[in-house]
Amino acid sequence: MHILAASRNYGLLLYIWEGWHNAVGVPLKPLFEEFTALSNEAHKKDGFSDTGDYWRSWYEAPTFVEDLERLYNQLEPLYLNLHAYVRRMLHRRYGDRYINLRGPIPAHLLGDMWAQSWDNIYDMVVPFPDKPNLDVTTTMVQKNWNATHMFRVAEEFFTSLGLLPMPPEFWAESMLEKPNDGREVVCHASAWDFYNRKDFRIKQCTRVAMDQLSTVHHEMGHVQYYLQYKDQPVSLRQGANPGFHEAIGDVLALSVSTPAHLHKIGLLDHVVNDTESDINYLLKMALEKIAFLPFGYLVDQWRWGVFSGRTPPSRYNSDWWYLRTKYQGICPPVIRNETHFDAGAKFHIPHMTPYIRYFVSFILQFQFHQALCEEAGHQGPLHQCDIYQSTKAGDKLREVLRAGSSRPWQEVLKDMIGSEALDAQPLLNYFQPISQWLQEQNQRNNEVLGWPEYQWQPPLPNNYPEAIVLVTDEVTASNFLEEYDEKTRVVWNEYAEANWDYNTNISTENSRILLQKNAQMANHTLAFGTRARRFDVTYFQNTTMKRMIHKIQDLERAALPEKELEEYNQILLDMETTYSVASVCHANGTCLHLEPDITTLMATNRKYEDLLWAWKSWRDKVGRSILPSFPKYVELSNKAARLNGYVDTGDSWRSMYETPTLEQDLEQLFQELQPLYLNLHAYVRRALHRHYGPQHIHLEGPIPAHLLGNMWAQSWVNIYDLVVPFPSAPKIDATEAMIKQGWTPRRMFEEANNFFTSLGLLSVPPEFWNKSMLEKPTDGREVVCHASAWDFYNGKDFRIKQCTTVNMEDLVVAHHEMGHIQYFMQYKDLPVTFQEGANPGFHEAIGDVLALSVSTPKHLHTINLLSSDGGSYEQDINFLMKIALDKIAFIPFSYLVDQWRWRVFDGSITKENYNQEWWSLRLKYQGLCPPVARSQGDFDPGAKFHISSNVPYIRYFVGFIIQFQFHEALCQAAGHKGPLHQCDIYQSKEAGKRLADAMKLGYSEPWPEAMRLITGQPNMSAAAMMNYFKPLLDWLLTENGRHGEMLGWPQYNWTPDSGTTPPPPLPPAGPQSSLRPGPAPAQAGPSLASELG
Repeated sequence: MHILAASRNYGLLLYIWEGWHNAVGVPLKPLFEEFTALSNEAHKKDGFSDTGDYWRSWYEAPTFVEDLERLYNQLEPLYLNLHAYVRRMLHRRYGDRYINLRGPIPAHLLGDMWAQSWDNIYDMVVPFPDKPNLDVTTTMVQKNWNATHMFRVAEEFFTSLGLLPMPPEFWAESMLEKPNDGREVVCHASAWDFYNRKDFRIKQCTRVAMDQLSTVHHEMGHVQYYLQYKDQPVSLRQGANPGFHEAIGDVLALSVSTPAHLHKIGLLDHVVNDTESDINYLLKMALEKIAFLPFGYLVDQWRWGVFSGRTPPSRYNSDWWYLRTKYQGICPPVIRNETHFDAGAKFHIPHMTPYIRYFVSFILQFQFHQALCEEAGHQGPLHQCDIYQSTKAGDKLREVLRAGSSRPWQEVLKDMIGSEALDAQPLLNYFQPISQWLQEQNQRNNEVLGWPEYQWQPPLPNNYPEAIVLVTDEVTASNFLEEYDEKTRVVWNEYAEANWDYNTNISTENSRILLQKNAQMANHTLAFGTRARRFDVTYFQNTTMKRMIHKIQDLERAALPEKELEEYNQILLDMETTYSVASVCHANGTCLHLEPDITTLMATNRKYEDLLWAWKSWRDKVGRSILPSFPKYVELSNKAARLNGYVDTGDSWRSMYETPTLEQDLEQLFQELQPLYLNLHAYVRRALHRHYGPQHIHLEGPIPAHLLGNMWAQSWVNIYDLVVPFPSAPKIDATEAMIKQGWTPRRMFEEANNFFTSLGLLSVPPEFWNKSMLEKPTDGREVVCHASAWDFYNGKDFRIKQCTTVNMEDLVVAHHEMGHIQYFMQYKDLPVTFQEGANPGFHEAIGDVLALSVSTPKHLHTINLLSSDGGSYEQDINFLMKIALDKIAFIPFSYLVDQWRWRVFDGSITKENYNQEWWSLRLKYQGLCPPVARSQGDFDPGAKFHISSNVPYIRYFVGFIIQFQFHEALCQAAGHKGPLHQCDIYQSKEAGKRLADAMKLGYSEPWPEAMRLITGQPNMSAAAMMNYFKPLLDWLLTENGRHGEMLGWPQYNWTPDSGTTPPPPLPPAGPQSSLRPGPAPAQAGPSLASELG
């Protein structure tokens, strides 16, 4: 029972539920069938039609069955609202696979073997988790309460009302705890009358817990009843009706469970009576009382059908589940048939204890409670009433108890409450605040009340039942995590060294060593991840430990079988190598590498055909070479993701953001920024039209992708000279000054380091300068030139690999990469599991936020790279244009790359249309077209580093959004006054502290907490970015309006007239485009932070 109450492991709960029902119910079926026949025979001899007729006769009410139905119908709306709310909360925990928001709830998920009480899942459904917890179990344990003390407290409640204490025999003869002498006992709590007017006992295997305290009062209520009517003739020594006996203890428990009473008996420090605390309390009570009502009603509905013959043995189980679905809205979690006898798994069925008494008692106890509260003089909401120490209430209760069954129960009830009728209104009064709150919540969430898809049943978990034996001990987990941390640092360090050696010297030998270390790391991940999966961390008190184990449980690629893992690693290595060593050659034999040759050509050459040659040649060489390997990569990557419990690799990547609404959130951000992009696109298109003419540029069409100064048209900053708004204004490019002053790549990184230290942040260690590769080697080695930052997991070795060119663009990149290094250094003392960014976008944003300051004329002037600090309107617009060509131009590209990949991973883009769909997205979001015809044989996505190297890309979109949020917040901390784009946080220790506090968190907290530390709030927002570019947007709107520019590209099928055929039709792009974004992952294992270019 404890497992059902405490575990949140779906498979383990199922195993316990199924095991109990099979072990107990199945053997009882033939015995029950025989017993039913004998019981009916006996009661027919007494003049009753069957056993059910006999049981109902105790209530002396000809319309008893109809009365019960009326009561149930009165209560059903409250139950339906509770059911819908709880189903939604279970859906959040278990997901679509196991919870259908229009169906019944699987019976094993409600914290109780029979789903009759749901209070054990209160932690999962609590409306206001930040309010004080009313479960005083911990306090009871801390105060050394034991079973005897719990019964003494219950006795004192009764005597405080002027009722009777327990006689000596009670304390001498009762069994209040489970014996420890090896005896088998019936643990089900029960109260006993030995009919000698002095011997009354309770049998209970009491645990020190709050729920048991309520049970103690309930059972002692029975004994108080025995004591009060003991002088009646023996035939009248019973409750006025069976429900009376059950209600007496429970009516006291309604007082005992109030915060006011718990405070009086020293179990709560103080009482909080605000609305949110009330709602929490009432929901907890509803999980016990309201959740029980349909079960309390249906058990004897089923038994009466059995006794009457309406339910023959051939339908015992199907009729049982029909009623449970009809009334409770639950379903069996595994297939059940007539070999099973699930009703028999409930104590009261084999023990032939009539059950409708409990339904009746739940109605009566609230009628009693309301009457006794009125007698006690209570003022205020009924759920806050505590009748403790009210002798007036005790006097009224005593009269009910003394009567026993000497008078019809209707008369006894009338003496108590003034009415003879059972009535649900006091119960509804008690729960009125939570009833209203549930209705509001359900309406807000558009919940379906009921379960129209009543035939739905959940699937079995994967690997059920083998994968259910889990460890829940935190000490064991702590030891495991210490071992993991120690060994992981060694393995990741060795892998990082091998990876570095390969990236800085591409050779067959280094490739072999890298694959070997890759396999070693995968084995390590598999071994520890498998061990981590043996833990059930649901109820770990240490949330940090819980988060670490969840992270380690993801095996990533190591989940693949050994041979497939080897194949996967080889494919990745081959694709990255193809990209990194590729060169394209002219007819005269002159060959160019991407860095710096082709990159420089794309940035500086303005000849249409030269740019076309470079653009096409790179894609012919790289994309086409990677295409044969890519489908297998997708297949194996998806298999690894599915083995880790994800739908596909895209799902795995998005999980890194821990944000269920990530795709919708990103779409909203893109939509907010789209007007700025469309105006920039239209303006740049007009400038290109002036330079290249109508033959190559259509003013209502997309822009040819090779004309924007970058191989992927992701940044347009290199064509700034073609689009500069005010050419005569002083230049803001520091490249000329850097060259003139003799700057070197090392000097550029020293300057970046100085910026960080000026904020009070850390200086890079000596190892950084000794081991980094800051320039492209001149000794003939092939290297991966793509800029990246490296963490070697020993707390002191951090490096950058960059083929740096002395220019302003690479100065900005140097700050970006140093941002990664600063992040590494700030979280180096965390457990290795947490040594990564709060989310992948954070790592990208940290360096970039400093670059926003570095690139200002003010800062460039400060470091002697500009003769003035700007300030004129023309310089401001020029400056913002240059930044926009980098930042705004990048937004749609950073958004679409993983839009394409996620659709590849989920199968909606197949290998036959890889390229077609790539260009559909580039057209839709960027307003670009290929300058030459593309075919199925081309693979233009593969000509981008991050595709061929398996680096998720949505992190850059996120990073570009949040860097402006960071910038705005840090500028406020630095005391900046004026336009945001003029802010330079250089030398602000206040800004540095905010940044450091967030970086120190690493991945130890969900990213909104790190966001809060910097910005004071937890959400991503495009508002700061729009604020930054507001002056430019105003200028663009005016400029585009002056020229009558078309925003968007309604002539979307247009392509340049270079013998091309148009791309396949797709819906019009531009403002009308509908967007659907999503998240990206981060590769576990050693951190390698890649630059986006």
